[in-house]
Amino acid sequence: MAKIYFKESIENTNDLKPKEETVNFLLSYSKALSVVNCSKLKFEAFLN
Repeated sequence: MAKIYFKESIENTNDLKPKEETVNFLLSYSKALSVVNCSKLKFEAFLN
């Protein structure tokens, strides 16, 4: 059964074409995100 799902997922990924606004949103999000490691904790902050 896992082979069926895996084969279908590979076939469906060839047609994925994100919109330009989606790509721009993700790039802006990644640029604005700051992660600070302090000992075993991680703090996430948006720099907007």
